[in-house]
Amino acid sequence: MALRSAAAALLAAGLCAGCADPQPSAPPPAASASAAAERPQPTRAAPAHPLVRAARAQVGVVRYYDPTYVRLDYPGGDVAADRGVCTDVVIRALRTQGLDLQRALHEDMRANFARYPQSWGARGTDRSIDHRRVPNLRRWFERQGWQQPISERGADYRPGDFVTWDLGGGTPHIGIVSDRKSWDGDPLILHNIARGTEEGDLLFAYEITGHYRPVLDRAIASTP
Repeated sequence: MALRSAAAALLAAGLCAGCADPQPSAPPPAASASAAAERPQPTRAAPAHPLVRAARAQVGVVRYYDPTYVRLDYPGGDVAADRGVCTDVVIRALRTQGLDLQRALHEDMRANFARYPQSWGARGTDRSIDHRRVPNLRRWFERQGWQQPISERGADYRPGDFVTWDLGGGTPHIGIVSDRKSWDGDPLILHNIARGTEEGDLLFAYEITGHYRPVLDRAIASTP
C-alpha cells in the first residue's frame, strides 16, 4: 500500500491538466533507478483482449501528451500519431475494432445535445473536440448501457474495460484496463497521463469516477 501511495504522489506531482481542455503539461520526474530495480515485474493474467492489444500497440508510438486543440477531419479524424491525450488512447483502440467514436458520439450528441455535459459554454457540437472530452465519453458510455459498478476489488475490472478518474481538482482522466497485473495483483492501466501512452499501476491511485464495459457490436450497429 505504501508503494501504491508513493506512485500516486509521483504521478500527481507531474500532472498539469490530465485530460482537461488544452493546457500544456510538464512530465513528472522519473523514478529513481533503485526504485525501479526494486519494483517487481508485472505478470500477465490472460490472453490480450483486442482493445488491450490495440492500446498496447500505441506504447512507444504515442510519445507525447499534447492537449492542443486541432481541427480534425470527419469522420475518422485524428491528431498526429505520436501525440494525444488520455481520450485518444480509447478512441484509437476502438477504431481498430470498427467503432469510430468521433462519429458515434457526434451523431448522438447532435440529436441529444441537452443530455450531454454543458461545461464548456458551447451552443452546439464540435466534431473536433467533443469526443476527446472525458465527461462526454462518460455520458455516451452510459447511454450505451456500458456502466459497471465502481469497486475497490481489482478482480472486478476486466481487460478491455474503461475506467475514469478524478486526478484532483476536478481534472478527469480515462484509461483501458490491461490484461497484466501489478506486484499486488491489481490490473495495470493503459493510458496517456503525461508522457505518451504507457502501461502502469494506476487503478487505485486516484478516485474512480466511472467503470464501463464496452459492448461493441451493439454500438457499431446503432451508429448512423
